[in-house]
Amino acid sequence: MSPTPQITDSHCHLDFPDFDGQMDDVIARAAEAGVTRMVTICTRLRLEPQVRALAEAHAPVFYAAGTHPMSAADEPLATVDELIALARHPKMVGIGETGLDYHYTAESAQVQQTSLRIHIAAARETGLPLIIHARDADDDMAQILSEEYRNGAYTCVMHCFSSTAALAKAALDLGFYLSMSGIAAFPRSQELRDIFAAAPVDRILVETDAPYLAPPPHRGKRNEPAYVAHTARVGAEVFGMDYPAFAAQTQANFDRLFTKVTQWQAAA
Repeated sequence: MSPTPQITDSHCHLDFPDFDGQMDDVIARAAEAGVTRMVTICTRLRLEPQVRALAEAHAPVFYAAGTHPMSAADEPLATVDELIALARHPKMVGIGETGLDYHYTAESAQVQQTSLRIHIAAARETGLPLIIHARDADDDMAQILSEEYRNGAYTCVMHCFSSTAALAKAALDLGFYLSMSGIAAFPRSQELRDIFAAAPVDRILVETDAPYLAPPPHRGKRNEPAYVAHTARVGAEVFGMDYPAFAAQTQANFDRLFTKVTQWQAAA
């Protein structure tokens, strides 16, 4: 019997109350599904200590930290120096999530843009990948990402990508990555799958965004890292690959972008 292909959940929220007291079981189920690494995301910097503690307590867990755009108006504005200081932790592997969300919080667009530029500067300084949330803000997002890239290169993943083909192209043209979430596995998401299919396969990651957006057959239930395997199987179909090959490709893509993870594993 061949071993289960290994994959990485590149974006989840394990500090959310949905997982309280269940981490050992969640990680065990992930491992059974072949998910051997996961990046849990801190969305409010004042909560960074508890997110960091999860990464410190569990070998497969790494973390990123930033201010979510929907919280940008409610939280103190991050500083570049603050983010750089947090990034010194060996398991802090990304900057964000940050970005723009005009669907629910368009009234705070200006502070979101300011926050985004601060996070980009920190990503540029640290060399860590920027983790972007984009919703109903494609034009401003493409403009800011491109403008800031001209000011100095940085790396980036468009997390839970579900935007337009135009934003996908803008991101890919900058050398960025697109991440497939459970949305890409929903039956009515053929247009999104077509956008992914047109992208280079060496620029694709997979994620859960757990506890949200569980893919079929768990849609409507709490999502968890193990379920990224279902999304990855859909991804394999999108790219016309067998599942082991697609899983291996997404692993290589993750390693190329999140270099600090592989450094930590090599030193562990």
